[in-house]
Amino acid sequence: MKSKMSFTPQEGEAHSSRCPDNTAFKQQKLPAWKPQLNTATVLSSFFLTGAFCLSVGVSLILSANSMREIQIDYSDKCSDCSKLRENSSNWNKECHCSVNFTLKEDILGDIFIYYGLQNFYQNHRRYMMSRSDAQLLGRNANIENYCAPFATYGNGTPMAPCGAIANSMFNDTIDLFYNINSSGIQVPLLKTGNSWWTDKNVKFRNPKSYNLSSAFAGTARPPYWQKPVYLLDGEDDRNSGYINDDFIVWMRVSAFATFRNLYRRVRRIRQFTDGLPAGNYTFHISYNYPVTKFKGRKHVILSTVVWSGGSNPFLGIAYVVTGTAATLTGFVLTAIHLKLRKKKTYFQKQ
Repeated sequence: MKSKMSFTPQEGEAHSSRCPDNTAFKQQKLPAWKPQLNTATVLSSFFLTGAFCLSVGVSLILSANSMREIQIDYSDKCSDCSKLRENSSNWNKECHCSVNFTLKEDILGDIFIYYGLQNFYQNHRRYMMSRSDAQLLGRNANIENYCAPFATYGNGTPMAPCGAIANSMFNDTIDLFYNINSSGIQVPLLKTGNSWWTDKNVKFRNPKSYNLSSAFAGTARPPYWQKPVYLLDGEDDRNSGYINDDFIVWMRVSAFATFRNLYRRVRRIRQFTDGLPAGNYTFHISYNYPVTKFKGRKHVILSTVVWSGGSNPFLGIAYVVTGTAATLTGFVLTAIHLKLRKKKTYFQKQ
């Protein structure tokens, strides 16, 4: 005969259970507020949301349209320099060009100068990863694993700064002149204060040394640069090296192929205290940055700002679309509610 064997837990053996503890929190017995949704509450929430989004969106669009902006494409106007830069062997030859334009009305307030690039893709993964944040913090880091293929030269000399992003830095020089009385007055421009505070003071630091040139001893400039990193601003050591504003702005890569970066701000002194007066102006450009190989275009932009920021209407359009959708949904739900209530009243009378 086969006997049935029963197993009983030994004394002291722990019993495992999947049941949660018998507490108010774990048993979901805490006091709770459950909104009682009715027709008036739901419809009013849709209409209020729609009215809020529409009002904010219209305000943002009107604000963006009120700003002044002038965009000049100088790719063709500097065609001679562009042809010179097609040959990489001419990197040490200077080339200058001028672009004239006219302001029919005064541009008042703070004025910003941007450079724009078209058809330049910074969102490629290998391009974005080709940098060393440790090096940009002034540390002696191993850059071989981060900055390829722009880490070191054939003789082992490390590049400073290393990486594809730094190597492709925009290096055209743009000056603005105000033409009055058959003479040109150079508009004073601010080349500092154009980067984010966190970048300038936290993310980018120069190596510690008694002077800037010795801090970068034993390193070499990237292949496409015309001067070493410690000479990016030969007039101000506080704006040179890794903490140069132009370099910091460039290192913040763009998500789109067409983008603009802040280059300078107009210094509001002398006849430019209120902004730029109406008249004839000239951009003097030292053309260094080649764009023909990737079929790119270059722009220089004069722009003001408003309380909502720059000339980007996307946020305003998004608010308007959201507000319109919420309002239309409210009307549809109202129509459905009235139709169902009418049917209910009819059957009640029957």
